Amino acid sequence: MEAFRRRVGGFAFGGDYNPEQWDRTVWKEDVRLMRQAGVNTVSLGVFAWASLEPEPGRYDFGWLDEVMDLLHDNGISVNLATPTAAPPVWLTHLHPEVFPIREDGQPFGFGNRLHYDPSSPVYREYAARITTKLAERYSFHPALAMWHISNEYGPTSYGEAASVNFRHWLRRKYGSLDALNEAWTTRFWGQVYTDWEQVDVPHIPRTWMNPTRRLDFKRFTSDALLECYIAERDIVRSFRDDIPVMTNFMRFFRHADYWKWAREEDAAALDIYPNPAEAHSHVSAAFNYDLFRSLKGGQPWMLMEQAASAVSQWKLNIVKEPGRMRLGSLQAVSRAADSVMYFQWRAARGGQERFHSAMLPHSGPESRTFKEVTDLGREMKLLAPVAGTRSSADIAILFDWDGWWGLEEVFGLPRNDWSYTETVMRHYTPLWERHHAVDVVSASSSLDGYKVLVVPNAYLIDDAGAARIEAFARDGGTVIMSFFSGVVDADNRVRPDGYPGAFRRLIGAKIDEYWPARPDESFTVAFADGRRATSTWWRDDLHLESGTALATYADGLLAGRAAVVENRFGAGRVVYFATLLEQEAFDETVARVVAESGVRSRFEGVPAHVECSVRGDASHEYVFLLNHSAESGVSVPVGGEGTDLLTGRPVSGEVSLDPLGAAVVQLARG
Repeated sequence: MEAFRRRVGGFAFGGDYNPEQWDRTVWKEDVRLMRQAGVNTVSLGVFAWASLEPEPGRYDFGWLDEVMDLLHDNGISVNLATPTAAPPVWLTHLHPEVFPIREDGQPFGFGNRLHYDPSSPVYREYAARITTKLAERYSFHPALAMWHISNEYGPTSYGEAASVNFRHWLRRKYGSLDALNEAWTTRFWGQVYTDWEQVDVPHIPRTWMNPTRRLDFKRFTSDALLECYIAERDIVRSFRDDIPVMTNFMRFFRHADYWKWAREEDAAALDIYPNPAEAHSHVSAAFNYDLFRSLKGGQPWMLMEQAASAVSQWKLNIVKEPGRMRLGSLQAVSRAADSVMYFQWRAARGGQERFHSAMLPHSGPESRTFKEVTDLGREMKLLAPVAGTRSSADIAILFDWDGWWGLEEVFGLPRNDWSYTETVMRHYTPLWERHHAVDVVSASSSLDGYKVLVVPNAYLIDDAGAARIEAFARDGGTVIMSFFSGVVDADNRVRPDGYPGAFRRLIGAKIDEYWPARPDESFTVAFADGRRATSTWWRDDLHLESGTALATYADGLLAGRAAVVENRFGAGRVVYFATLLEQEAFDETVARVVAESGVRSRFEGVPAHVECSVRGDASHEYVFLLNHSAESGVSVPVGGEGTDLLTGRPVSGEVSLDPLGAAVVQLARG
């Protein structure tokens, strides 16, 4: 990625460009305005398959040659996409078997996008063919700076091709039917398989579904999509291996395990559209940015798509008020993004997203949006020294796709209304509000170097992941864990020896039963230090072993039982929440535990609505201060003397931020 940064001169700034949707008389005007806006990179060809191959085997690259040359002549680099997210209508008419089959057995049909079965050998053949043609023609074009493989991988298919591929996947994983039957516990309800041909994808059942079969199907679907990506990636690399290759991921996307995918990417890239109508969408965005920074071990990542203003996919699509787009872009950069890209350059006149905002909106270059985009383009050049720098954190939070699928993709749990992302955000938000740097880890990630590990409702975790968390605590780390963790193994089977299976020794307590709360039921929790709080939704019937109670239930059938447990484990400490505490009490308890672990934020006392992040290298720190309040300004201490890169002004001691204001302070390392 360093070569890519050198190529674009720091940060990549631009967006999706779709010249095939416009008359060529517009192209020169596009490029003139791109230069005016400071654009140095565009993603090209994402949905252009029908324009590149209008008939089977007949290719039209003339228009793309012209656009590539035009962009290069004007100093704009190209992130060239393989167009395989949008198979042309002729392909689906010739081969309707490429359509994905829905869970109810009906074909997906033409007219949307992602209308392909990732397991279809026909789809894969045609996708490989167009990818090969592109690579043959453009691998050594001087405009090419990156390959963009397909777009927002996501379709799930339940057809025959998927069943065939699923069986192959299961054979590779289990090796034998005996092993599969054991893992899936098929003796329950007499579901034992005696021949591989009996195994198929899990269509909608009349009652309920074998939970491990469904879990494995989620794992398989992620892998089937990844196979498509790898096939196209390997084609372009076979022509030239010094061009970075990636695809664009999505915010909180449940259907692909991005930890596994990121290992196959040269950079993690994210499409994200925080909803301006949601007051705390910027906090959720911050978590996603931390996740994407963490996917490749702290390497800078790419903000591949965002909206310049309003989108068009929600019931209510409000605009980003003046300054909000800039603030959100700088937020991504503050959390190690090395690009600011948009969907899209020029607003479309027709099609589903005709009212989706663009860098160049329907109202033209005199519009507020284009002026804000142009101002940001100028600022991105000022921030060039920040590109390539990294962040560090003492706190990690567990976010794992297996655990997500285990909670939400199966039925038959004590509660079946879990939202994994909501519970993760519940644990992340008090850390964000107190300006702690946070990395995100998977169950297989190294925990070396962290002081605190936060484990939100890790219902499903494999033996290695559980052992890794135990070792972290034993070696002196602090673990903050919430209920319904460590319950089942990697095969979704309840662990023996009582709840919470994997973590009984860790939390120093045994759970007799899980007690989900009735609707509108609440409980009083009394802390040992005299605080009292309310809890809802869930209780563990918990019996202390080596642990001690930080708080107990003050009423109800579990009165006197522990609601929050502390356990000294080896050289470390574990704090376990056995119920859903009201947010304020939960936040305060988490903050106390973090402080007692020795982790301090350098921005203590700064209001929660001011986001504080740091990137740095061997010689400098870059302190990002972002005021998310549209009503009030604020002064923020920076702890030294430096320069605000956005204004060029010297900074001594503190920085004043206007409403929705921002500063990026360069400080020399001592």
